[in-house]
Amino acid sequence: MNQALIATIIVLLAATLRVSTPLLFAALGETLSERAGVLNLGIEGTMFLGAMAGFVTAYWTGSLWLGVAGAVLAGILAGLLMGLLTVILGVDQHVSGIGVTLLTGGLALYLFRLLFGEQRVPPQIEPFPQLSLGNALGLLTPLFEQYSLTYLGLLLVPLLWWLLNRTNFGLNVRAVGENPEAADVAGVNVFRTRLIALALGGGLMALGGAFLSLAQLGAFTFGIIAGRGWVAIALVIFGNWSPWKVLAGALLFGGFQALQLRLQAAGFQLPYQALLALPYLVTIAALALAGRNANYPAALLKPYRREA
Repeated sequence: MNQALIATIIVLLAATLRVSTPLLFAALGETLSERAGVLNLGIEGTMFLGAMAGFVTAYWTGSLWLGVAGAVLAGILAGLLMGLLTVILGVDQHVSGIGVTLLTGGLALYLFRLLFGEQRVPPQIEPFPQLSLGNALGLLTPLFEQYSLTYLGLLLVPLLWWLLNRTNFGLNVRAVGENPEAADVAGVNVFRTRLIALALGGGLMALGGAFLSLAQLGAFTFGIIAGRGWVAIALVIFGNWSPWKVLAGALLFGGFQALQLRLQAAGFQLPYQALLALPYLVTIAALALAGRNANYPAALLKPYRREA
């Protein structure tokens, strides 16, 4: 194979990992929430809030890792708000999720404008650098020039799989997502387990948003999330609630996203709107094929009420 072609493929794969990172964080957070029986449609707003909180924290403290911590904290609070509505009050999960997205999205934009005002040039920070191994790997070097948060996202895949399948907490999460009544009889605190899952899931979603403002862009803008939260929900279904398959879905979407960006840069003779739509069309097609055999958690969308 031509060496130039191999180099192009390696660069495309490297870009795929970067583009997939925010989707991976968000989809892993949604996987955890849904395995506990709660569909969190607040994911888009939570990512937006995380992007804002991470950027503002990093801007005022000068520390990117404090920005990450601020974003995760904001996501945990958003997840607990979702838990209050759906787990404690038993409000419909669809309505609650959309309400959380509207609230957190509006709150994030309001706080950002309150802190920075209407500026013609938005404030910026020095983003996370890409970690480079130099030229030690030859043609593979670009593949390992990634953000530290990208490596963290990849590490979280086996960690979440282990958490769900090899720990008591994971067993409890899966139990309350499948049969909360039986889990309650067995001594599992259904409400606490779901609240913890939503809090952890919210933190991961917000971390996905913070990746965009702290690593890729070094700034916060109104359209920074651009529907990635909704894509992440589709990736959870595509991945059949398995962290490994969710990773595959994120890489699939990220790969086509990176491809369309490269085609635009190369001046490919297609309307740019068609290229922009390409990854979403592929995601819809993959979801249509995988969704027919999706194994939904049995208690998903069903509020639990403990009988007296």
